[in-house]
Amino acid sequence: MNQLESSFEQKSYVQELFKLLEEQQTAFLEEWLVRINIDENDPHKDKILDNGIMMYNIIKNAINGPISETDIKTLAYKVAMERLESGINIGDFVYNVNVGRSIIVDKFFECELPAHVLKPAIDRINTYFNQFCYHAVTEYINRKNLELNEKTHFISENHKDKLAVLGQISSSFVHEFRNPLTAVMGFTKILKQEHPELMYLDIIEHELNQLNFRIAQFLHTSKVEIDEQRRENVILIDIFRNLQELIYPSIVDSQINVVTDIGDDLVISAHKDELKQVFLNLIMNSIDALKQQEKSRNLIISCQYESDVLNISISNNGPAIAPDYKKTIFEPFFTTKELGTGIGLFVCKKIIEKHGGSITCESGEYLTTFSVLLPRNSNE
Repeated sequence: MNQLESSFEQKSYVQELFKLLEEQQTAFLEEWLVRINIDENDPHKDKILDNGIMMYNIIKNAINGPISETDIKTLAYKVAMERLESGINIGDFVYNVNVGRSIIVDKFFECELPAHVLKPAIDRINTYFNQFCYHAVTEYINRKNLELNEKTHFISENHKDKLAVLGQISSSFVHEFRNPLTAVMGFTKILKQEHPELMYLDIIEHELNQLNFRIAQFLHTSKVEIDEQRRENVILIDIFRNLQELIYPSIVDSQINVVTDIGDDLVISAHKDELKQVFLNLIMNSIDALKQQEKSRNLIISCQYESDVLNISISNNGPAIAPDYKKTIFEPFFTTKELGTGIGLFVCKKIIEKHGGSITCESGEYLTTFSVLLPRNSNE
């Protein structure tokens, strides 16, 4: 057979396949509609048949030769928008496309044409079906991601606005509350000086200090907070000695073994009261965790320089923190405690970052560690 006869034969076979697709179009669509997945709640379900017809015509025309990818993209983007608006899983669309592909290929095999004719025709069909699926799914995912990003941005901005309002309200409230509290704390100190024999004054003073500490936490959540403190050279061992005296009753009551490794020469420029607030919060959280531990309860505090960074770690052998919680424990108002406010660790993070440092948490089966990293010279 010469080249002319071969070309004529090929053209004849192509015409036969094209004629087959024309004659089988109604039968194809009827079978396709029976086999595909259509959600009754799909607002665009009446367009599925029209889309199927358009894709069928694209495949039919592709038998005669290459077609423009623009035609495939146009239909793919149209379908992607409809799938996005319907809110139905894109998987149904992919399944329905593959059902159509399978039916067309089956029809080709029924015509008993030579393999050297069917193979290139089927390969071409598969190529265009693959392009159609690729463009539709890609467009769907891109638009879905854009939609999710817009929603996330809206939620984030809305959350920030609520935090700002809450910060202003809490700031106003605690300032009004702190004035009488300051007076009560002052008179308590006078009573201790003038009447040291009075019972329970130590307990009253301790509880007032705790209340003042909680108020300070709320103040730190306010974005309009005015910081009037100045930095000073802080001796870390003095802070932790003071804290141990403050929390001594809790340590004794909970039978906690405290181990410290803090050098006498460790000094850092910082807001002393703010650092004290951070470490008190982390220690009290450790004590709360250790109360859930039946075996030996250990609280380990370590401070050391690593190059130009001061590493302060507060560890306990209480129950491990769930991996999912570790991602959110520093977020405002997240708490696992029944009566927790969810602002303690958020305030700690805010204070440490204000000092140019960072705070992280690592938790395993045997030890939970909060690590605070601060620059040796952290000037604002």
